[in-house]
Amino acid sequence: MKIGFDAKRAFYNKTGLGNYSRNIFIYLNKYYPENKYFLFSPKEKNSYNFENKENAKIILANGFIGKKIPSLWRTFFINKDIENEQLDIYHGLSNELPKGINSNTTKTVVTIHDLIFLRFPKLYKPADRFIYNKKFRYACQKADKIIAISKQTKHDIIRYYKINPEKIEVVYQSCDPIYYKKCSSQKKELVRKKYNLPSQYILNVGTVEKRKNILSAIKAIKFGKINTPLVIVGRKTSYQKEIDRFIDENNLKNKIIFIENVDFLDLPAIYQMSCLFVYPSIFEGFGIPIIEAINSKVPVITSNVSSLPEAGGKNSIYVEPYNIEQIAEAIKKILDNETLKNEMIEKSYNFIQKFRGQNIAKDIMNVYLKVK
Repeated sequence: MKIGFDAKRAFYNKTGLGNYSRNIFIYLNKYYPENKYFLFSPKEKNSYNFENKENAKIILANGFIGKKIPSLWRTFFINKDIENEQLDIYHGLSNELPKGINSNTTKTVVTIHDLIFLRFPKLYKPADRFIYNKKFRYACQKADKIIAISKQTKHDIIRYYKINPEKIEVVYQSCDPIYYKKCSSQKKELVRKKYNLPSQYILNVGTVEKRKNILSAIKAIKFGKINTPLVIVGRKTSYQKEIDRFIDENNLKNKIIFIENVDFLDLPAIYQMSCLFVYPSIFEGFGIPIIEAINSKVPVITSNVSSLPEAGGKNSIYVEPYNIEQIAEAIKKILDNETLKNEMIEKSYNFIQKFRGQNIAKDIMNVYLKVK
């Protein structure tokens, strides 16, 4: 088959949708090299290499409009390039499809990651909500098949856009293969010194925003009188002011450590050196940091809401996201019980094997075969 992708995020985004896009390319190219893959992007901003370059073709925005207004090319004028390549399938990897794409000649698939902007509208600017809603709704209605990254996202697509459930396939995500490898002692020590990490710590990774609800974990540290420090890795937002105020008022500066701008190659070591991972988010499309933590052989405490139990499996510990006492008890339970910790690690690690690249590639290819 000749399969095209909206590859903008693969070239523009270092995390999140970028990782998702790059991993899809890597897995399909590795396990299904008989196909030809076409990557459409306004620009080739960051270096990207297929293992088998003969199977890949990068198509960049062209012509006056493509070069001057790439967003217009990606939304409308890309259709001409798609037709020229005579694609069998075009896959929108980040919630959208080009307007007016001819599904008589090219079948369409779109991945919908979440509809959080509809569930929690106050977290988004009105203009952003309007644009997202218009793009996502069109993509869901236009696509021959929709890939939802979790059962939760599938339910939301049905609820908000009234899409036929038979049109939606759940295909989970995988984390970057960098998390599959155990870091050497030397690498860990270098990373520890680089970021001035303590010898033992609890870890949280993700944007420091209200939806991620890290303040609940900070409150649990205080409530439970937990001495193990909490290391929070992620970009800060306005939510940081609320967190800083609580830390100052409760004299927690020595127990809470914030790290920004972490080198992606250092993240596996940061995960692997932690004693547990806490992620009290109030809603996620899936929860990739949970998969990263479990691959790093770290036990997980996360919320009992949205898709998080789908990512964490039966052997993570689930808490109500705003129940401070419950979070504190879960943290102490793991810190004080090495047997429990090892059991959680082993069983959770076995569970997430279904999220490995080969299985993801197989599931996506099955979706393509259904629409071909």
